[in-house]
Amino acid sequence: MTDGATGYLGVTRSLTGRLWRQRPADDDVVRHHQLHLGLSEILARALAARGVTEALGETYLNPTLKALFPDPSSFMDMDRAAEILVDAVVRDRPMVVFADYDVDGASSAAQLVRWMRAMGKTLPIYVPDRITEGYGPSPPAFRRLKAEGAELVITVDCGAAAQDAIAYAVEIGLEVVVIDHHLMRGDEVPPALALVNPNRPGDQSGQGNLAAAGVTFVLLAALNREARKRGLFDGKAEPDLRAWLDLAAMGAVCDVTELTGFNRALTTQGLKVMSSWGNIGLKALLDVAKSQGPATTFHAGFVLGPRINAGGRIGRADLGARLLSTEDPAEAADLAAELDALNASRKDVERDVLDAAVARIETESNFGDAPMILVAGDDWHPGVIGIVAGRLRERYRKPVLVVGIDRAADVGKGSGRSQPGVNLGRAVQAAYEAGLLMAGGGHAMAAGLSVKPAIIPELRDFLCRQVADESVIATAADALEIDALITSRGADRPLLNAFQRMAPFGPGNPEPLFAMADVRVERPMALRGGHVRVTLTDSSGGKLKAMAWRAEETDLGRALMGASNALHVVGKLKPDDWQGRQGVELEIEDVADPRRVG
Repeated sequence: MTDGATGYLGVTRSLTGRLWRQRPADDDVVRHHQLHLGLSEILARALAARGVTEALGETYLNPTLKALFPDPSSFMDMDRAAEILVDAVVRDRPMVVFADYDVDGASSAAQLVRWMRAMGKTLPIYVPDRITEGYGPSPPAFRRLKAEGAELVITVDCGAAAQDAIAYAVEIGLEVVVIDHHLMRGDEVPPALALVNPNRPGDQSGQGNLAAAGVTFVLLAALNREARKRGLFDGKAEPDLRAWLDLAAMGAVCDVTELTGFNRALTTQGLKVMSSWGNIGLKALLDVAKSQGPATTFHAGFVLGPRINAGGRIGRADLGARLLSTEDPAEAADLAAELDALNASRKDVERDVLDAAVARIETESNFGDAPMILVAGDDWHPGVIGIVAGRLRERYRKPVLVVGIDRAADVGKGSGRSQPGVNLGRAVQAAYEAGLLMAGGGHAMAAGLSVKPAIIPELRDFLCRQVADESVIATAADALEIDALITSRGADRPLLNAFQRMAPFGPGNPEPLFAMADVRVERPMALRGGHVRVTLTDSSGGKLKAMAWRAEETDLGRALMGASNALHVVGKLKPDDWQGRQGVELEIEDVADPRRVG
């Protein structure tokens, strides 16, 4: 079916420019999973292809917190952080949780607010404004919190790189505990009382794939343990941490963390808790989105997450954290309605910026063959440029930086998303060290920067040179890894349900990709939003509904709309429950023309 030279179904270059290949798996491990787990060959192969060894098969299919929960003490400073926070509870010290403005920050803050509430304490939330304050702690924010009476600040999903801000907090007598997960540079550790971060140099927990919400959940276990040791639960029930697993799962899914090991168990069990919709904020948000059913990664990542993020992008930054931590149904309903409206506005703003960026890219000749794209425009909203960069990366299959220019302030704020194999954060850091940026940093797959508009052409040239060699290798390695070949008749609900045993899907556990060979396209239809809907048929005699998202103006979309010959198609199977039909449809990922393969 495939080899390194010919590609899966002979496809070495699809309509999105990618090689197709079968996801590799060890045949001995496949046979073991078939025999000992009672799986079909294609499902056993899919598990083996994701690195699930003989010993890990049962745990993978049934991940439990009991089996995988780490010892909180294995995290650097975790015990110290627990001691400080429980001390603050006992002494009734004024505290504030300082959270990032995204879902991970909001869900982390909400967990701490709820634990403190269970202990009889009120924990105020502070979230910096994305536009006026920027990311993370700052001296002005700490000065304000100190003036308002705070003695201790707990930063969540931020703070690990806030060297200057936390040094300033020390100067003014404000104590800081950091709960974070972001990568840290070298040995630069801010002078916090405690800094809990599985990605801190020297940390031996092995939990670097956790979102901040996952780290916070482990902190709650440490807090319960410390409070229990001090006798604070004598005669009263301990806070039931399991009730807040839904918040930990929200952070894990929306921060696109690697869903392996403990993080997979946390997300799996968290989605089960979420499915009861006991968090009135999440339930209110589900209601305004007119969604329903048991919680999945789709609910977290595409229904709830974008609405929570909308507050930080184009509204008030603390709306999401307040929604997730409230126990007031009326407040939850009001906040959910406001976030839903902001999300609709965000979509409009995002669409305008995306259309303008695409128009610029398509009309400026220097983008076509460049190893990366840097596109800039006046007054592009800083709250959506990261989303737009991700959309453009999907479309052009190369790293993209989108810069919104504020002419009055003479500054451009940029956000970038990279292609696997190209370290965009390192290139941006090099540009900063070369004096081309006012500020800049990030990691391999994402980066942010501030730049003078006049420098943008020079910056574009510099970044293209920086990523040129990596880009050549990444382009050659840009491939779709396919799990199985199916037919239109064989794409049914039992097949989908069998593969759902592998859920939740995400980085480290990619959703299965299925190929279909020599299919005919019937009833192609362009939908609002640039989506393309079709029906696929093949020699098996079945008919399968399929959708290609945001594809109308791409080569893939044009091929589907105008197909007169058979095509090879790759996609993900999704449930189709419209009017109770319990069917499936294919979410098209890629298309190849059999006449042009090889």
